[in-house]
Amino acid sequence: MKRQRAGRLEGRRIILGVTGCIAAYKACDLASRLVRAGAAVRTVMTGAAREFVAPLTFRVLTGEPVFTDMFETPREFDPAHVRLADWAEAVVIAPATANSIGKIAAGLADDLLSCTVMATEAPVLIAPAMNARMWANAAVRANVRRLEMLGYRLVGPDRGYLACGWEGIGRLSAVEEIMEAVEALFARRARRRGK
Repeated sequence: MKRQRAGRLEGRRIILGVTGCIAAYKACDLASRLVRAGAAVRTVMTGAAREFVAPLTFRVLTGEPVFTDMFETPREFDPAHVRLADWAEAVVIAPATANSIGKIAAGLADDLLSCTVMATEAPVLIAPAMNARMWANAAVRANVRRLEMLGYRLVGPDRGYLACGWEGIGRLSAVEEIMEAVEALFARRARRRGK
C-alpha cells in the first residue's frame, strides 16, 4: 500500500542536517513530520551525529538517501555537496551544535554538511541545541549574531532541562516549533516571489 502524502509542505525538497548532539534523536521525529507534511527529505549527517543516531533510521523514516561522506566514490563525477545544494529548496539544521554554528558563521566548509550550506542558494534554518553555558558563551553569541546578519534563520533554543543535568537555555526547540519555522521559510519565499 502506497504512503499517502499531502500536507503544507507538499513537494518541497528539504535537506535535514543533523549534527552531533544528544538532541539528534529528536531529528528523527522532525524528519518523520516533514515527510508526513509532504516534503521530500534528504538527510546529511556529520560524523558526530552518527555516534547518536544511525543513518539507517533516517533512510527508513524519509525513504530517501542519507548522506554522510563528502568523499564517497560516486558512479560518475557528481560532487555530493553541489548536487545536494542544487536539489534543496531549504536546509534545516536540527540540532545545530556550537561547533556547526561556528563553522557556518566563519564560512568554513570541511565536511559534507558545511560544504552543502556554503554551496546552496536555498534558505537555511538553524535550530541550536547545547549546554546553557555554551549557549551563553560570548563567542557563540557573536557567531549567532553573525548568522542573523548574514540572513540565516534561527529557531530556539528553548529553556528547560538539558541532558547534561542542567536547566537553562540550550534545549532544542520543540519539533512543532521547528515545523512552523520551516513553513514560514516557504511562506516568506512565496511572498517575495509574489512581489
